[in-house]
Amino acid sequence: MKVLKGTVTSPKGFRANGFWAGVKKSGKPDLGLICSDVMCNAAAVFTMNSVKAAPILVCQKNIKAGKVQALVANSGNANAFTGEYGMMYAKKMTEIIAERLGVSPMNVLVMSTGIIGRPFPYEKIKEAIPALFKGLSAKRGVNFAKAIMTTDTMDKQVAVQIEIAGKVVTIGGCAKGSGMIEPNMATMLSAVTTDCAITAGMLKLALKEAVNQSFNMITVDGCMSTNDMVSVMANGMAGNKLITSKGKEYALFVQALQAVCLKLARDIVIDGEGASRFFEIKVTGAKNFKQARDAAMKVANSNLVKTADYTDNPNWGRVAAAIGACGFSQVTEKTLKIDFSVKRNTIYINADLGLGQAAATVYTCDLTHKYIDINGNYN
Repeated sequence: MKVLKGTVTSPKGFRANGFWAGVKKSGKPDLGLICSDVMCNAAAVFTMNSVKAAPILVCQKNIKAGKVQALVANSGNANAFTGEYGMMYAKKMTEIIAERLGVSPMNVLVMSTGIIGRPFPYEKIKEAIPALFKGLSAKRGVNFAKAIMTTDTMDKQVAVQIEIAGKVVTIGGCAKGSGMIEPNMATMLSAVTTDCAITAGMLKLALKEAVNQSFNMITVDGCMSTNDMVSVMANGMAGNKLITSKGKEYALFVQALQAVCLKLARDIVIDGEGASRFFEIKVTGAKNFKQARDAAMKVANSNLVKTADYTDNPNWGRVAAAIGACGFSQVTEKTLKIDFSVKRNTIYINADLGLGQAAATVYTCDLTHKYIDINGNYN
């Protein structure tokens, strides 16, 4: 696998753009678009929050057919808790993109992120659409990545290449996320593209596998968003034999897709609101993966653990207390083993439950005064 300095336009046949459309008062980029030259097989995963933003509801319906050619996204306004008008505008965003491409609105996905409960500024977005299309380019993947940022301090992008059946396949992706992160499915927003030829069914399976080992293994503050979404579009332009079932080619694709998702997920944690330390929490000796993940996530979401390590006080007692709070009756002082190590700004916490062979690794960051400042003044 070759890691590239790339983004969502690294795979063949994808173009993107992004700029300021007037949604944000700051004048920073707030509207982006990704288009494929041809129709794509597509898949997506969404937030588990029962209060879902309008774009999520629209995309859940559109993705059922598994055919997508474009994704439009805005930042600065989440279009969440906006009632009937929010739903109308989310649909209109897909319609206005579809009209220009000559496809059905069902072939367009829409993402929104930003402040919840504010009226959606659709007219500003509508006025910007012609310029958005005019500026589409294979060189403007970074523009899209910047257009979806909110409290992020850096754009998050990656691309990889692999060889499948003699053909070079590329996967590119970008993400945004800094706070309100414990996805339990995905992350704030992430868009992934590939020129691999793979059916929509296998793409959906691959995405779920990749997300479960990446975006579902991170937390910044234990808070789930209304807008979390990860999508992947595959246009088949690499020319490889269509992947229709599990096998060697599918395994190679999943491995590469997971690498893209994990890099983006880790970057979200590194860029956590106010973060100064990166945590890697590994739980071993569990009876099964779920038990290991639950224990690791309990430690990762412990404010006592996160604040202690912010002040250079790796208090293992707080780790023990967090794991004990999981309610695993067989985990006791006699079975539990905990180890700390620190390398620069990364803290490694290893905990062995002493119950079995399963393991899981969760990633998080410390909790600092700056986190409070950012969220106290967010809106």
